[in-house]
Amino acid sequence: MKKVYANATEALDGVISDGMMIAAGGFGLCGIPELLLEAIKNSGAQDLTFASNNAGVDDFGIGILLQTKQVKKMISSYVGENAEFMRQYLAGELELEFNPQGTLAERMRAGGAGIPGFYTKTGVGTVIADGKEHKDFNGETYILEEGIFADLAIVKAWKADDTGNLTFRKTARNFNVPAATCGKICIAEVEEIVPRGSLDPDMIHLPGIYVHRIIQGQHEKRIEQRTTRKKEEA
Repeated sequence: MKKVYANATEALDGVISDGMMIAAGGFGLCGIPELLLEAIKNSGAQDLTFASNNAGVDDFGIGILLQTKQVKKMISSYVGENAEFMRQYLAGELELEFNPQGTLAERMRAGGAGIPGFYTKTGVGTVIADGKEHKDFNGETYILEEGIFADLAIVKAWKADDTGNLTFRKTARNFNVPAATCGKICIAEVEEIVPRGSLDPDMIHLPGIYVHRIIQGQHEKRIEQRTTRKKEEA
C-alpha cells in the first residue's frame, strides 16, 4: 500500500471535504502540520471543525484558515496569541468548545483507543461541567467527557520510514501522537523519510499502523515569543 505522496495537495486528494472534523497536532507553534494546513486552505474546504490545542497565530497554523473563514468550530484549550481567533469568538462568528488541556489530550487518546467516553474530576464545579453527566466514585464527583473521533488527523513529525513509523523531535511530540490516533485517516508531514529498518524501534513514537499517508517537506522554524537580553547584560 502506497503511503508516500509527493506533496500535501496530493496527500489530501480524495480525503478533504466540507464539514469535516480534523484533529491537528501541535502546541503553540511547535509541531504544527503547516504544509497540510496550507493545502487545506488552498482546497477551499468549508465549515471545518478543528480539534487542536490552539490555533497557531494569525498568519501561521490554523490561523490561516480562520482568516479565510473556513473554520466553523474550534475544540481547543487555549485562544491566546491569535487575535483573529479571539475576535471571531467574541463576535459570535466562530463556535468554540473549551477543554482543559489534559482533558483535550485524553479525549483524543480515548478516541484513538476506541473509548467513547471517560470520567474526570477536571472541570467539576465550573462551566466546563455544564450539561455533562456527573457521577460519584468513592465519594468524589466526576464528569463524563467524550472521546474525539475525527474524520481526518494531520500531524507533523521529525522522521518517518515508508511504512509510516514516526519519530517526533522533543516538544513536537506534544499533541501529535494522540491527534494522529483519533483520525479515521491520518496524514503525516515529516522533515525526513528514512530507509525502512533504519529507525531504532525504541525511538518510534507512533507505529505506522496509524498513518495512512506521508509527505516530506521543508518547514519554517518559528519562535512564538522571542525573549532576549541586551548585550551588556549577557
